[in-house]
Amino acid sequence: QVQLLESGGGLVQAGASLRLSCVVSGRTASLAGVAWFRQASGKERDILATLRWDDGNADSLEDRSTIIRDDAKNTVYLQMNDLKAEDTGVYYCAADRISVGWRYTEYQYWGQGTQVTVSS
Repeated sequence: QVQLLESGGGLVQAGASLRLSCVVSGRTASLAGVAWFRQASGKERDILATLRWDDGNADSLEDRSTIIRDDAKNTVYLQMNDLKAEDTGVYYCAADRISVGWRYTEYQYWGQGTQVTVSS
């Protein structure tokens, strides 16, 4: 089993930066990848960034977002800059033993999510 615990969300003003954290625990050696998703109210979960667990190769699908891993802390971060109102939503960390894909249906393990609200 793999457990994911997100933190770092909150209420911020437009233009601010925010760093979300995801502590990954359990059988992490078997993981293929970790990803961050955002879910706005009434919408599906959208991919933001992925990270291959074995070599740390990262891919961000938004210019304003960067995914980073701290091996010593088994923590994956999502650094977001120049936040906009449309970035408001619940941010989820996800992991899978096979996939490092872009669709939320490919991921088996999920955190509980952390709410980010951006005021304009």
